[in-house]
Amino acid sequence: MSGDHVLVTGAIGLIGNAVRRRLEDRGTPVIAIDRMAATVDGREVLECDVTDVHGLHALARRHPIGAIVHCGAFSGPMVSPDHPTQMIRVNIGGAGNIGELARVIGGVRVVFAATATAYGATPPGPVPEDTVMVPDSMYGASKAAAEHIMNAYRLQFGVDTVSLRIGWVYGPRRTTACLIRRMLTDAAAGRPTRIPYGRDFPRQYVHIDDVTGAMIAALDRPNLPRQAYNITGGAWITLGEVAETVMRVIPGARVEVAPGDDPGDMRQERFDISAAERDLGYVPRVSLEDGLRSYADWLAREGVCA
Repeated sequence: MSGDHVLVTGAIGLIGNAVRRRLEDRGTPVIAIDRMAATVDGREVLECDVTDVHGLHALARRHPIGAIVHCGAFSGPMVSPDHPTQMIRVNIGGAGNIGELARVIGGVRVVFAATATAYGATPPGPVPEDTVMVPDSMYGASKAAAEHIMNAYRLQFGVDTVSLRIGWVYGPRRTTACLIRRMLTDAAAGRPTRIPYGRDFPRQYVHIDDVTGAMIAALDRPNLPRQAYNITGGAWITLGEVAETVMRVIPGARVEVAPGDDPGDMRQERFDISAAERDLGYVPRVSLEDGLRSYADWLAREGVCA
């Protein structure tokens, strides 16, 4: 790295916070920013929105930056779906600002938290990274566009960018809508969970600890041969199978899942993660069973049962 610090955007969010903690715990200095100042688990987060290009460059003048982990964005299609122009401004404009910041600084790697949602519905699997992305939501489209911007900075200006197309993330500190979270909070409150769809609908969950490991590996490994990597938990299971696992490992859980596709999601086949294994040394380490227990324990500690 050409500087001393790693700039982590979206540091209040699930992935940004986890990456920031992992970096600092190993002794790497971090500049953690988000759209508002905060203290998260005793760690300071500075106020700097990724749409604030002047604020970003002012940070770079004050602190030597050797790498960037860009997580600052709307975090899923369920967040502000009725404000697509704002999503465009943050997700696409923010990516452009980060790419330009990296170009001006020079010699820094940018790791972008991209998403498997950007593929849209997929052809039969396993699905490799060279599959054409045809997103069916503004969120997916904005993240696909952001990834193209990162790649253009790589191809035109030589900025060292890499994008991780991450599956459905779950685990401690996830607070946005999530069926796993709903099953666990219902169980903690003694309520049954009834989901009116999805018994045979596949989803590719990945625990936050595995995502964090992949992000750090993408930051550290030199001379990566690819621009993008799929990151999942390695399993392609149905929501019905997720429910069965929850009931098996969480005492008192009662989950009913009706047949039918998820009306708010597209069907995606198994993603190929062999490139991440080869180039990043990425191997998912958290089983669904262990991940459910860790998430349930965190929710209990936080007193979350609503």
